[in-house]
Amino acid sequence: MTASPTTASPTDPSRSPRAGVPVPRKPVRVRIAPSPTGDPHVGTAYIALFNLAFARHHGGQFILRIEDTDQRRSSTESEQAILDSLRWCGLQWDEGPDIGGPVGPYRQSERSALYREHADLLIAKGRAYRCFCTAERLDSVRAAQKAAGQDWRYDGHCRDLDPAAGVAREAAGETCVVRLRMPRDGETAVPDALRGAVIYENHRVDDQILLKSDGLPTYHLANVVDDHHMGITHVIRAEEWINSTPKHIELYDAFGWDAPVFVHMPLLRNADKSKISKRKNPVSLEYYQRAGILPRAFVNFLGQLGYSMPDEREVFTLDDFVAQLDLSRISLGGPVFDLAKLRHINGLYLRELSPADLAGEVASWRKEDGRDAAVAELARERMETLAEFRDVEGIFASELVDWSAHCGHLLVGAASKRKNKSQVLDAKRSRGYFEAVIAALEGLRQWGPEGIEAALRGAVAKADVQVGDGFMAVRVALAGRPNAPGLFEMTTVLGRALTLARLRAVVTWLKGKTSKNLFEQRREQLARELKALDASEARVRLAEQSGGRFDPKEG
Repeated sequence: MTASPTTASPTDPSRSPRAGVPVPRKPVRVRIAPSPTGDPHVGTAYIALFNLAFARHHGGQFILRIEDTDQRRSSTESEQAILDSLRWCGLQWDEGPDIGGPVGPYRQSERSALYREHADLLIAKGRAYRCFCTAERLDSVRAAQKAAGQDWRYDGHCRDLDPAAGVAREAAGETCVVRLRMPRDGETAVPDALRGAVIYENHRVDDQILLKSDGLPTYHLANVVDDHHMGITHVIRAEEWINSTPKHIELYDAFGWDAPVFVHMPLLRNADKSKISKRKNPVSLEYYQRAGILPRAFVNFLGQLGYSMPDEREVFTLDDFVAQLDLSRISLGGPVFDLAKLRHINGLYLRELSPADLAGEVASWRKEDGRDAAVAELARERMETLAEFRDVEGIFASELVDWSAHCGHLLVGAASKRKNKSQVLDAKRSRGYFEAVIAALEGLRQWGPEGIEAALRGAVAKADVQVGDGFMAVRVALAGRPNAPGLFEMTTVLGRALTLARLRAVVTWLKGKTSKNLFEQRREQLARELKALDASEARVRLAEQSGGRFDPKEG
């Protein structure tokens, strides 16, 4: 359950939002702890930047920890992608799963015994308890609370269970979880360095699950135990975690540990001020790498989100950012992740390069991207001259493609309508199909032709469309045209990030569209093109008749 906080005026000046972030006498140690359950997120880089800069500014250490307790969704491929993307940004950690350190291991899945030990300690102190409620019982409680217009909150059914009876039931093989015993009265003050004291009524804070039935911890237990044992002095994380912090403070108190300084960064926002999401903005770091954004420009852009340099400069290096960092300058208004602003900053960096340096950056990007050989393999069977390589290469060279000339194919069924005139073309149904394709591709752990084919065939079956229609729609969405290399191989080379970005662009475009207005739009476009062509040909004939020469620029 999410408690509703209130903000009190802090009595301690060191906690005042504009008094600066408290720095202890001991060395500063900060961390990020991403979960390897998908593409590396721009939010991870954003939080990593401020953690790294704070540590460097104060001569401390920056730690990377992998929170992989969700074993069903975690993957080694995702973990490696996180490491690669952060390194691409130039955000290098001092300790982590790949380079080790004095307080490892740095993967939570390798620290299970430590969490079990601390869960048992909490039970022995009476600050946590075993819960044997079944999923069916919890579903029933949840339904009853919903019917009563209440937010979901565990009802405490096992809270007063005799501890000895709990030990016996667990020893007999009965499945249980371990829950935090939150106080039922009083308040918890969260001392946030940017907001002051944020007050929560304890009776509104849930008895959080700390240890799952599989023996693995939830985020709440693991992050508190790890932060303590790794010597973390400042927890700089996204503000979405602030409502969980009363539970974390209760855990620190239960263990008898000093809590770190909490700094909750503002959430990145879409243009409409909603929380940044992959449906409205590309959020994969790999997307920006593939799209040709310079890493130093990207970090420069991140450093401007909710923050400004003391001298208000727009362009600065990572070293500049570290030297000038003052977290009290952070604005809590909700920074907008503005793609136009990112491209503007990237352009400033590119225009500062000499022609030779720019050529070197392009060559480096292409080599880093690693696509040339794969594109050559796709193009080879379609080429008769070397110049024709550019035709295939163009599919992979930009962030998005222009499919306006073939938008009719984005309506699932267009490919077979020529044979079946009664075929119904439905924009809403097509949007649903593309959403199914996106979900299927997002679920792939390994990106390759076999997995992509299986995912696409599954989406076709789920949407109940013909294979040819479904595959053609995806081909046009990704290549901008029906005539393109093999779909599965092309999608593999395009990569997960660009593939999903292009598919989401189609979903956005299809919203509010109907098959009728799509074809009317295409008919009007063709009419304009034909009119322009007729006018051009007429001017050419007139020029020939007068013995002159037609210059298209002059019209």
